[in-house]
Amino acid sequence: MANTIVKVSNLSKSYYRDSLEIPVLQNINLDIPEGQFLALMGPSGSGKTTLLNLLAGIDRPTGGSLAVAGEDISRLDDGGMAKWRSRHIGFIFQFYNLLPVLTAFENVELPLLLTRLSKKERREHVEAALTLVGLADRMNHYPRQLSGGQEQRVAIARALVSDPTLLLADEPTGDLDKQSAEEIMTLLSRLNKEFNKTIVMVTHDPRAAEKAGIVRHLDKGELD
Repeated sequence: MANTIVKVSNLSKSYYRDSLEIPVLQNINLDIPEGQFLALMGPSGSGKTTLLNLLAGIDRPTGGSLAVAGEDISRLDDGGMAKWRSRHIGFIFQFYNLLPVLTAFENVELPLLLTRLSKKERREHVEAALTLVGLADRMNHYPRQLSGGQEQRVAIARALVSDPTLLLADEPTGDLDKQSAEEIMTLLSRLNKEFNKTIVMVTHDPRAAEKAGIVRHLDKGELD
């Protein structure tokens, strides 16, 4: 049996507007074994991205516990959370979030600037990540010189470069044409199967969800 890499227990999340409580997630229980590719589906407003942000340590739960790699991250302070996130989380966004003034190489290198790696070690990591996503020949190109699919590959390389425990993807094909979307999903599937990457992906796209090993649905803040 694979190790449980994520353990979510009775998790809830509410937002507050003055004295009004707006519940978004209620009593979520979820175990994710190492090496699983999980797709989260559900209508807009169902809490999918909120759950992803909680897993990433970007947001904090209102109640319950959330452990990743055996550490209850809901108990970390802000500084501890930032350090934990840089070690364990790779995040892939729908709109790539690349810095336009940096080359593909420099965008991918960004997370490594917070580490103790030497310049030579950083270069080796970046080149390996860009080779893995098929863009070794584009590393000196700027985002404006790349297609949408290539930009998303750079974003995936950036998420991978620090070898994170958990790869989180929020609608990674949502801004792509059909062919580019298919290529990105094939890449994520390969990362999961060949490199045993644990992936949690939020998607509206049934074709994208088909690449995942398991699909769970959120509706009105509850997980099926």
